[in-house]
Order: sequence, then structure tokens, then C-alpha cells
Amino acid sequence: MTDPSTGERALRTRVLLLLLFAYIFNFIDRNIIGVLAVPIREEFGLSDTALSTLGVAFGVFYAAIAIPIAWAADRKGRVSIIAAAVALWSLFTAACGVVQNYTQLVVARMGVAVGEAGGIAPSYSLISDYFPREKRSRALAFYSLGIPIGSALGVFSGGWLAAHLTWRSALIIIGLAGLPAALLIKLLVPEPERGRFDAAPVQSELPFGAVAKAVFSIPSFWLLSFGAASGSILGYGLIFWLPSFFNRSFGLAVEDVGWFYGSIVLVGGALGTWLGGSVGDRIGPRRPGGYALIPAVCFVITAPTFALGLFAPNLWIAWLLFTIGQMLALAWLGPVITAVQHIVLPSMRATASASFLFINNLIGIAFGIYFLGWMSDTLKAAHGADSLKFSILYGLGFYLLAALFYLFAAVRLKQDIKS
Repeated sequence: MTDPSTGERALRTRVLLLLLFAYIFNFIDRNIIGVLAVPIREEFGLSDTALSTLGVAFGVFYAAIAIPIAWAADRKGRVSIIAAAVALWSLFTAACGVVQNYTQLVVARMGVAVGEAGGIAPSYSLISDYFPREKRSRALAFYSLGIPIGSALGVFSGGWLAAHLTWRSALIIIGLAGLPAALLIKLLVPEPERGRFDAAPVQSELPFGAVAKAVFSIPSFWLLSFGAASGSILGYGLIFWLPSFFNRSFGLAVEDVGWFYGSIVLVGGALGTWLGGSVGDRIGPRRPGGYALIPAVCFVITAPTFALGLFAPNLWIAWLLFTIGQMLALAWLGPVITAVQHIVLPSMRATASASFLFINNLIGIAFGIYFLGWMSDTLKAAHGADSLKFSILYGLGFYLLAALFYLFAAVRLKQDIKS
């Protein structure tokens, strides 16, 4: 394939940067609640189990609305859907800051979930039509840098604003700050031709049942989805509960947690995301199973690395171990998301991505956050103030389960990936 013109390269770069900009706010708004959980818990007098209902409400609503939005994106303009989604989740994040009780906060977080559900899957589809097959893993990994950057900025800004203002002010300020991203996407991102880099024909206006049947009949779709979901039980669970762990086990104040944990997420997450995408582009086009083998190997190492971090003798060793663990835990993003794009036709990519995210987020967000909170309360009788530490320790087994799913997916992908 010939190199794109200077103008096309500039357009690709602009689109990718704008989508990344929006995705950063997606994860700021999604994960700022983790560091704010400490003052929220105190204000409303919540147990760990009760506090974890924020994650359940978010995950259920996110999962429920994502697939119909993505089906619309496979049929209509993706850019308008993404822009509207960014505006919606930003406004609801701001609304979280003016609630009067915990029930209202849960409802407002449901609104954030509805908005965020409309942004990611259409963006995956859009990027796949801007970048050829041999560059997609890196492009999708670059877009996925929004996860560690946004999560880190959410922890940084949430901790600082909560310490110097209030947790309510943090949510209002961060929510309103995301609105310009919606306008920029609407004005500066053109809608590309679907399937422009793919040999498979584009079938438009397919009925939802036909798309769902095609996606759900692919064995590697289920293996990739449950592998991601098993890893995300810890991925989302840790981003929500580790700030509380550092507060309880290491005695860090909310603002200090912001800087300490935020740097772990930023450094480790960014390195892992980018390296996973780069390795995926090197291995995947020649050996399709490599898209799944990369995260399988990484997750096997992730579990013991995090376990050692939980019992680190000081903050410096804890930072190093958690940073390495974070790097390995996010290396799956580029390769696995790319594999999901490759196992379906171009006209089904947004729906396939949303179905993948449905499983990932319903299990990862809703179950993962609740599970660690429930386990923490359950283990208080045995471990006292260290109950959250042991809850996380026992939960690390889900990383090993994820590795097992990915090993099976690696065997199957060669048969399922479309040419």
C-alpha cells in the first residue's frame, strides 16, 4: 500500500488527536469518582458495599445503552453521535456535583454512563476507517492512551480539587471542561467512507438481528470479550478502590493519593498501552493469534506483581511494583480492540465493539467495583483495617482467568479474522 499524502496524514493525525482528547475526558469523568470516594463516603456515611453501587449503576446503564447506540452508528453518521455523547457525559458529570443526596448521585452517574456509552464503539469504527490494517493496532492503542491519561488526570485533579475546594466543585469543574471537546469533534472531524481499507464488501442498513447473529456466532468474539471482562474486574475495581487502599494502608491524604496513584496510572498505563499496540502491529498481521497471546502473557505476570505491591514495605517499592503491574494490565488494549475490528465486516464494527464493551463493562465495572467493596466488608472480621488489601489480593485471580481466555482466543483467531 502506498504511503498516504501529506494532507491525509495530517487529517488522520487531527482526527486521532481530537478523539483522544475526548477519550481523556471520558476517563477523567469516569474515574474521578474513585479518588472522590473518600470524601463522598464520609459525607453520606456509606459502607464499602453501599459505595460500590455507584459502579453497579454505571456499569449496568453503560452496558444497556451501548449496543443500540452503536447499531445506529453502523447505519448513520458516527461523528454526530460521538459529539453528542461527549456533551451528554460532560453535563451529567457536572450534575453529579449539585446532588443533594446519595440516591441523586447514583442517578446522575447513570446519566454519565449513558453519554459515555455512545462515544467509544463509534470511535473504534471511525479510527478503523482512517487507518489501514497494518497500522490499526498502534492507532487504536494511541486512542486508548485516553484510558491511562484520563484516569491519571481524574485522580490528580479530583484529589487536588477535593483538597482545596470540595468534591462537588471537582465534579462541576471537570464536567464543564469537557464540553469544548464535543464542539471540536463536530466541527473538525469528517465522516470517512466505511471499509475504505478493507477487501470485504460493505453492507449497509443491515437489520440489528442479522448483525447480532453474525457477531455472536464468532467463537473468538466471546473469548476476547470474556478475557477482557475478567481483566477489567480488576482494572475497574482497582481504579475505584486503590485510592481508598492507599489512604487506609499507607495513610496518604486525599491530595497525596491523587499524586501518588495518578503517577502510577499515567506512567504505567501509558507505557503498557503504547507498547501493547506496537507489539500487536508487529506480530498480529503475520500471526493473528498474537493479538490475544500478548495480553495472555502480560496478565500472567500482572497478578503476582500487584500482589507484591500490596505488601510492599514502603511507598517507593509500592510505586514501582504498581507501576509495572499497571503497565502489564493495560497492554491488552491495542491488540484486543484491533482483533475485534478484524473478526467482523466493516459495516458491523461499531456494533461488534459495543457488544464487546457490553460484556467488558457489565462484568468489569458493575461486578468488579461491587465485588471488591463487598469482599472488603466481608473480610473485616478476619482482617480488620486490612480487609480492603486482602479483598484486592483475592481478586487478582481474575487476571489469571483472563489469561486463560486469551490463550484459547489465540488458537481460534486465525480462523475468525476476516481477510
